[in-house]
Amino acid sequence: MLGVVILVMIFVTLGTQDKPFARLIEAVEKQVKLGNIKEEVIVQAGCTKYKTEEERIKIVDYMEMKEFNKKVEAARIIITHAGVGTIIQALEENKKIIAAARKKEYGEHVNNHQEQILENFENKGYIIALKNFEELDKALKKAENFEPKKFTSNNKYFVEKIEEKIEELLKK
Repeated sequence: MLGVVILVMIFVTLGTQDKPFARLIEAVEKQVKLGNIKEEVIVQAGCTKYKTEEERIKIVDYMEMKEFNKKVEAARIIITHAGVGTIIQALEENKKIIAAARKKEYGEHVNNHQEQILENFENKGYIIALKNFEELDKALKKAENFEPKKFTSNNKYFVEKIEEKIEELLKK
């Protein structure tokens, strides 16, 4: 009888923005070198061009959605930019997420809106926010016992508000 193969790895995804986010890969690579990350690390780097000599870090530019979904499912921990789509997908898979905001001052985004996303998801107990990249080791330790709060979408609320607005506009 064939058993189920379970990958034990960390999946790092930097999103699909047209701006690099090397700071996050550098922080992960540092933790591999220090021995704080022992398993394989798979990175979807997007437009971030980064070379590593670490054998346990595999970097690809982009993945097909099917492959990306498999990596999310197989990962022990997801380390990601503070993109809503990635965070929600990982939460729906009940994954432990360490998220970091891309910042305008580093040329990683057009503004600093990801800081607000990071704060909102952290305050609700969904993620571990990585605000200081030098403290990724602490975030990794916290992830060991972290149980993300079960994600509940608030789409129903937004649909109700949109319907109310449409009805209001139609009455005019």
